[in-house]
Amino acid sequence: MKILYFDCFSGISGDMILGALSDLGLDINFLKKELLKLNIGNCKIEAKKVIRKGITATKVDITDSSKHHHERNIKEIFLIIDNSKLEIGIKNKIKKIFLRIADAESKVHNTTIDKVHFHEIGAIDTIIDVSGAIIGLEKLGIKRIFCSKLNLGAGFVEFSHGKFPVPAPATAEILKGIPVYHNNVMAELVTPTGAAIIREMAYDFGEMPDMVVEKIGYGAGTKDLVHPNVLRVYSGRSVSLYDKDIINVIETNIDDMDLQLAEPAIKRLMENGALDAFVSNILMKKSRRGFLLTVLCRIEDAKKLEEVIFDETTTIGLRIYQVKREKLRREIKSIKTKYGPIRIKISKFGTEVKNIKPEFEDCKKSSEKFKVPLREVYREVNELYTS
Repeated sequence: MKILYFDCFSGISGDMILGALSDLGLDINFLKKELLKLNIGNCKIEAKKVIRKGITATKVDITDSSKHHHERNIKEIFLIIDNSKLEIGIKNKIKKIFLRIADAESKVHNTTIDKVHFHEIGAIDTIIDVSGAIIGLEKLGIKRIFCSKLNLGAGFVEFSHGKFPVPAPATAEILKGIPVYHNNVMAELVTPTGAAIIREMAYDFGEMPDMVVEKIGYGAGTKDLVHPNVLRVYSGRSVSLYDKDIINVIETNIDDMDLQLAEPAIKRLMENGALDAFVSNILMKKSRRGFLLTVLCRIEDAKKLEEVIFDETTTIGLRIYQVKREKLRREIKSIKTKYGPIRIKISKFGTEVKNIKPEFEDCKKSSEKFKVPLREVYREVNELYTS
């Protein structure tokens, strides 16, 4: 599996991502041709080699020749993307990144997503940065992206709204839930665009995964800083036989609530993004019988799920901690059966299939439609896959 690791010791921005991908071998002429599909006027895109504190890197510059800077809202940006001739999968990824930015801006300015008017973010060069990053990752055949902790920088930065602390408020909102730091470099190292792209595209943040490094690309930032202002990206293939990630565990002991009320609580937790939720019987102090509610979730979903627990249960306190997971790799396939198409989940250790599990809801629907026992549908699926 082809993977990338973003080493963000000098932060990350849209143009640095494009520079690093170009340095890894993305043909700039191919990128220009694909970006023409956006139909957004005359823009000049150049890639050149520069030196940043002794490191050779690729700097991508985008020049918008239009005379007037146009503030755009999310609907206008989506219209540009939807009307383009880009592939639908690429369009959707681009829109998710801009939606993440719009959501952050709306929270910072206490307004709705539709009423947010982008200034710097709505500019043509930003649309090209985001679109170019997605196009480049697809062209290079990247299956999974990992990222280091993000060096934010420090000090203040000037925006159209005025002077703001680093990181800018929207950037800080986007980066909630992922590891960050700063080393007192007085500059904005992580831009809203860079934050949104890596937040949306990265599978995990932290240490470099087990990988065989095949290429290293350097994307240059604009400023000349005390350290090499470059984004270093490692390209290679994964050597791990299983997937790894870090999740949050939320748990609480409850002894003053009817256990039957746990069912609607678990349902709502799952509807709000929990990876799993379950209860265990426990014996508490003074021999009181109670139960332990445990919720597994992505780091960014923790706050929302904490609110659900306080709403749905009688608890007055939670324990929250992070754990590492190691998982068999999984893929979803749909197979044709005499009872209709059924999805199956295939779990593998390396290339060895360890488990095959038909999708329960698919099997249940087929069982009801064809009026056959549920186990007969399961048997049909297992025979077809193993034959």
